[in-house]
Amino acid sequence: MTEITQDKDVLYQDTLPGGAHWSMLMRKGTTLRLIDQDGGANVGMLFYNPENTLERYNAPDTLKCQHTFKLTKGHCLYSDMGRIFCSITEDTVGWHDTVGGNLTNAALQAKWGVKNYQQFRNDWTISGEQAFLVELAKYGLNKRDMAANLNLFSCIKTDDLGNLTFVENHSKAGDHIDLRFEMDTLVLFHTCPHPMNTAATYPKNSVTYQIRNAAAVTEDDVCLNACAENQRGFENNRLYHLCGHH
Repeated sequence: MTEITQDKDVLYQDTLPGGAHWSMLMRKGTTLRLIDQDGGANVGMLFYNPENTLERYNAPDTLKCQHTFKLTKGHCLYSDMGRIFCSITEDTVGWHDTVGGNLTNAALQAKWGVKNYQQFRNDWTISGEQAFLVELAKYGLNKRDMAANLNLFSCIKTDDLGNLTFVENHSKAGDHIDLRFEMDTLVLFHTCPHPMNTAATYPKNSVTYQIRNAAAVTEDDVCLNACAENQRGFENNRLYHLCGHH
């Protein structure tokens, strides 16, 4: 397991075991660092505007406007209102999936079987779908509010025919990604397996998360200047905050 050292920018830190879920409000001007503890992690993630939960992460817009199939340093994660929830300011992995989807209850049953807590205790299994539903319920949301999710630390490759393949053990122990939040954001995440994971048994890979101070966005910021669309996205955020979040 990777040793995590403290530094002055870390405001809070905890570790989420494999096959678990959590949610929290990330404030504008803070960074969420996710660290793969053991290698081979997957973090399913969704974003919502806490002031209007109808505004949520939009995977197609995020990919289209930045002309990419993968997510890595320099990319921004967009809402369906054209605003930027957060920017990827650091990334040691190089490829994160946002097309692979989420592990459903049916897929869990077919792949690894459902093990309930009452019978199996800490060896129980949960789907990404169920994990998100539990967290959504905390905020009065339900299945209809679930959007297409990120799968951080996971990689999906495609061949010339468009067939998708899961890359095993893509992320290594100690790899991390930094998400700098450009607006207050409700973050839901889980450490359930990627739906295309080919492991023989239900993989449980823990992830440490840190809430950190973020440096101010400067004119030479890598995410701001990655493409013209991102400059428009940051301007949309500026207008949003200027006008009192309406």
